[in-house]
Amino acid sequence: MKTLIPAVAVALVFAGTVARADEMQKDHVVTLTQTACQFIESEDGVDRGFKSTSKADCDAINAQSGEQRVNGSKPLVLKPGTYTFRVKNRDVPYELGFWLREADYDWRNPLHKLTKTSVSGGGLTTGTAKDYTVELKPGEYLYSCPLNTTPDYHLIVRE
Repeated sequence: MKTLIPAVAVALVFAGTVARADEMQKDHVVTLTQTACQFIESEDGVDRGFKSTSKADCDAINAQSGEQRVNGSKPLVLKPGTYTFRVKNRDVPYELGFWLREADYDWRNPLHKLTKTSVSGGGLTTGTAKDYTVELKPGEYLYSCPLNTTPDYHLIVRE
C-alpha cells in the first residue's frame, strides 16, 4: 500500500491523448478533471454533460454507457516513475474522491494491501483539487472515482 504525499509541482493539463504523455513525463503531474459521472481527460477531452445529484445517478448512467465510453477512449500511457495525479471536482455538487490501483488489485485480499499499488482518497468538494502521488512500475492500472461512480479508466505503464 502506498502513502499519499502532498506534491509540490507545476500542474500540467492532460488532454487525454497518448500523444500528450511525453509532456506529462516532464513534470510528472497528470491533471484529471471530474464532472458528473466521468473524468473529462480520460474520455479524450469530451465533457458528456451528464447531470447528477447523487452517486445513484452515475450508477445508472455508467451502467448504460460507461464500458462503451472507456472502450472508445485511448488509455493513458506513462513511463515508470513517480507521478502526482492532480484531481479536480469541477462542478459535481457532492464530495468526490480518486482511486488508482493495479488492474488486478482486490481490496478484500489482505496480501494485496501489502504488495500491490493502491492510492485513494476523498474530500474533493465542488471547485477543489487534491494531489495523489504514487510510484508507478510497468504494468496495467485502473483509476476511477467510487463516490462519483465513474467507469474504470485504463492506465498502462511501460518503458
